[in-house]
Amino acid sequence: MSKNIVVIPTFNEIENIESIIQAVFKVSDAFHVLIVDDNSPDGTFRKVMEMQHVYPETLFLEVRSKKSGLGTAYVHGFKWALQQGYDYIFEMDADFSHNPEDLIKLFAACNDGADVAIGSRYSTGVNVVNWPLSRVLLSYFASIYVRIITGMRIHDATAGFVCYKRNVLETIDLDKIKFVGYAFQIEMKYRAFVKKLKLVEVPIIFTDRTKGQSKMSGSIIREAVVGVVLLRIKNLFKTL
Repeated sequence: MSKNIVVIPTFNEIENIESIIQAVFKVSDAFHVLIVDDNSPDGTFRKVMEMQHVYPETLFLEVRSKKSGLGTAYVHGFKWALQQGYDYIFEMDADFSHNPEDLIKLFAACNDGADVAIGSRYSTGVNVVNWPLSRVLLSYFASIYVRIITGMRIHDATAGFVCYKRNVLETIDLDKIKFVGYAFQIEMKYRAFVKKLKLVEVPIIFTDRTKGQSKMSGSIIREAVVGVVLLRIKNLFKTL
């Protein structure tokens, strides 16, 4: 059995799902894939079920009853992966904003001593393609804001392309994860940081999706802004 699994949450990703699964398997047979789908109205999960006939031992699917947020989808996937015995658990978007070939870089970083390997857009400048300037500035300065509030020396705190060693997800109490949007990404890194686990950034090039719709919203941004402060306060009072 492979030690590595890539968890990909989906909601209405019918335009990308077949291609992204094939792309991951093309990188290496060392990676298995778990799709966590929130009962997509466009039939994303049905396409995955079809593909399971082609990849019966390496492609897995969990279908939830409704759209419940990115964070809860990842927690669901992480728990499943731990139960199945995987040692390296990756998170990645379905829309090709993350290059599947970079999975090798993240795995190498964890294999070389990192507990958490972060696919970073900002550790060597601004490596973002096809985003409008307003979105780049929002993301870039959000990471600066997170560094100031939390003290984490990470350039891309909201990154969603990550490899976790098994011990990280066992050390962090996944049932305590509170945030569901992009604040989830910050919370996971911060909880690893306060546990004194080793976080390493791996430079990647992030390319905006060309198919399907972004899930970004004002409420997700507000959750992240307020959530960072709450995380810091909880840690100060030892209630994190």
